[in-house]
Amino acid sequence: MKKETLRKGFVFKSYEAPEQSLFDQLFEIFKELITHTSGDFDEAMDWLKELDKEYKLTNEDYTLDDFVQELKDKGYIREEIEPDGNGGMSITAKTERAIRQRALDQIFGKLKRGGAGNHKTNRVGRGDEHTGEYREYRFGDALERVSMTESLKNAQINNGIGNFDLTEKDLIVEETQFKAQMSTVLMIDISHSMILYGEDRITPAKKVAMALAELITTRYPKDTLDIIVFGNDSWPIKIKDLPYLQVGPYHTNTVAGLQLAMDILRRKRNTNKQIFMITDGKPSCVREPDGFYYKNSVGLDDYIVNKCYSMASQARKVKIPITTFMIAQDPYLMKFVRQFTQANQGKAFYTGLQGLGEMIFEDYETNRKKRIR
Repeated sequence: MKKETLRKGFVFKSYEAPEQSLFDQLFEIFKELITHTSGDFDEAMDWLKELDKEYKLTNEDYTLDDFVQELKDKGYIREEIEPDGNGGMSITAKTERAIRQRALDQIFGKLKRGGAGNHKTNRVGRGDEHTGEYREYRFGDALERVSMTESLKNAQINNGIGNFDLTEKDLIVEETQFKAQMSTVLMIDISHSMILYGEDRITPAKKVAMALAELITTRYPKDTLDIIVFGNDSWPIKIKDLPYLQVGPYHTNTVAGLQLAMDILRRKRNTNKQIFMITDGKPSCVREPDGFYYKNSVGLDDYIVNKCYSMASQARKVKIPITTFMIAQDPYLMKFVRQFTQANQGKAFYTGLQGLGEMIFEDYETNRKKRIR
């Protein structure tokens, strides 16, 4: 009787997307729309209705009314009554978290995956992250760093099983690395130019901020992330406010943003500090000590530009590098960014909207692995 031959190998077949319920399919679209509409539920639903008409997203058994009811039942939306008696639907904190998680999956999921856990510095020594590398015991090494398995194996090799003896020469220590902690301030330009020329630049910036916030709060809880926006002035916003962020009729006061970012970082205890700045335009406004706003949108104003260079130099003196993500690619603006970066000894990326998230995440990961001095 012949035995059947077992064949080993791989079976290739066409990719089949996992099945999603109609609610899950609509919810994915809804999260994208609610981000674009800055948290406006009614506007997002108007867009969803138009998409439903064109692409037949729903059917007789499951309508948009059923979808809204399920959003309510699952705690993604709630009804709010205004003081004047009028009411409407608004998203909840559960939806805000879902939007941040979606942004993280969209952006961070495209990056090459590294090792699990917190990022490490390149310094080997008495740290708290195991490297998987071993060396002989040295006087002063902590006992908890001695690898008993490797030490016992070493003792058997050196002394034999019959006359087992564990000496100091047999001890093996596992190397560890320090875990770096990072304090980051993300500056987002909300001047009017972020929606000019028919291009929505604020939504990608919001997505990056939400994804970065979700990454840090869930995977690197010892890190800190502060988010500030700058127009004529600058002010901090909370992570939960990101979906509702909108552009205003503002000029670009880069100096005010940098001043606030540095004030925030001075109060942080972490050694590693950095500023990420997302902007698409030139600095066009500064606020004078008497409260007067000096504005000039024509070209690059030397007075305003020199104030920016001065802030860049101040940040360098207190060891705060600035990474500028410049969406616009006008030659004279790129020249300004190069000089600004040189004054700070930081970095600059000239990027379109498509690659913005990947660049910021890769730079965050890179800086997270080294000790900024």
